Amino acid sequence: MEMTPQIRFRGMESSSSVEAVIRERIDRLEKFHDHITSCSVVVEAPHRHGRKGKIYHVRVDITVPGREIVAGRTSEEDHAHEDVLVAIRDSFDAAQRQLEDVVRKSSGYRVKPHPQSLHGTVARLMPDEGYGFISTPDGREFFFSREGMAADSEWDMLAAGCEVRFAEHDGEKGPYASAVALART
Repeated sequence: MEMTPQIRFRGMESSSSVEAVIRERIDRLEKFHDHITSCSVVVEAPHRHGRKGKIYHVRVDITVPGREIVAGRTSEEDHAHEDVLVAIRDSFDAAQRQLEDVVRKSSGYRVKPHPQSLHGTVARLMPDEGYGFISTPDGREFFFSREGMAADSEWDMLAAGCEVRFAEHDGEKGPYASAVALART
C-alpha cells in the first residue's frame, strides 16, 4: 500500500485485537490490487437507548487510481452485526468484491461467451462404448459422448443420420460437442 491505513473507532474503545483483524483484512485486499493509495476504516458502535445489543457499523473507504470504493453502508439493521467481527467481515467482503470488479474492468477481463448452438448429423455411433461423432454441413467432425448429451434419455433414440444440435468446444484431442440434443423440426 502506498499510504498508511487509518483505523478509527467511534462510540467504543479502540481494541488492539479488532485493529489486528482489520489490518489482516487490509493486507488481503492488497493481493487484489497493489496500488491502493488510501484506506480508511471506521468501526462504529452507535448508542442504543432502551434496546439490548449494539449493531456495529463498519465503513471501508479505499482509493485506487481512478476509483474510490466505499463498503459498509447498510441502511437496514443486521443483527448478525451485533458481533463486531461479523460486521468487519461483511464490509471487507463487499469491498473485496468491488475491488475485484475494478481489477477485472481495468485489465480488459471479458466474460467467456457461451458457445453457439450448431447443427449436424450423427456420422458414426458406438452405443456400447458410449460415444459417437457428429459431422457438420461445412465438413467438420466433432466427438461426443453419452455424458455430453443434454438429456440422457435421448441417447437410446440416436442413430447414424439423426439431426442434432450441440455446443462446440476445443479439447486436447480436437473439437468435441456437448449439450447434444435431437434437433426438433
